[in-house]
Amino acid sequence: MIGQLRGRIIEKQPPRLVIDVGGVGYEVEAPLSTFFTLGQASRSDGEVTLLTQMVVREDAMLLYGFATNDERSLFRELIKVSGVGAKLALTVLSGMSVADFVATIEADDATRLTGLPGVGKKTAARLLVEMRDKLSGSSIAPALAPGAPAGASGGGDAKAVARQALMSLGYKPAESERLLGGIDADGMDSETLIREALRRAVR
Repeated sequence: MIGQLRGRIIEKQPPRLVIDVGGVGYEVEAPLSTFFTLGQASRSDGEVTLLTQMVVREDAMLLYGFATNDERSLFRELIKVSGVGAKLALTVLSGMSVADFVATIEADDATRLTGLPGVGKKTAARLLVEMRDKLSGSSIAPALAPGAPAGASGGGDAKAVARQALMSLGYKPAESERLLGGIDADGMDSETLIREALRRAVR
C-alpha cells in the first residue's frame, strides 16, 4: 500500500497529476481542492507531499492523492457507501470542502448534494443516511479555514483547461459552458475559474 508520495509535479491536468519520485512517475488523480493548495504546499526545493489511497479494481490499480488527512479520510468513507465509487467521491471533494460536506450532512441538505454531477436524489438520500452515521464520532475534523489561493494553471487557455476539468468531473459539455459562461475570466487562471464554477454549481 502506498500511503504517501513526495516528489516534483511533472504533469498537472485536473484531475490528473504525475509526480516524479526518484525518477519514477506516479500517476495520481486528485480532487480539485488538492489542486488549489499545491502551489502553497510546494517546498523550497520544488517538491510536494501528497497523502495517497490506492484503489484496486479488476482492470486497474489507481492511486488517489490528497493535500490533507481530512480529505483522504472522507474519501475513504465515501467509497464505502453503496453506489459511490472513487470518481464520484472525487467529484464530491472537488465540489465542496470537508467542512462544507460535514455541514451539509448535519443540515440534511439533499438539495446541495444533488447540485453535484452524478449525485441524484437516491444517492443524496443514501449519503445523508450513511454518512451521518459515519461522521458521528468520526476522526474527520472539518478544516474550517478557507481554502488556499489557487496556483498557476500551467499555461494554455485557462477557460479551455477549466472546461475540460469540469467535464472530467462529470459535468456535461453544455453544463460546463453554462457554469463558465457567466464568469468574467479576464485575469483569472484555470484553477480560479474552476473554483468559481463549482461554487456556482452547488450554491
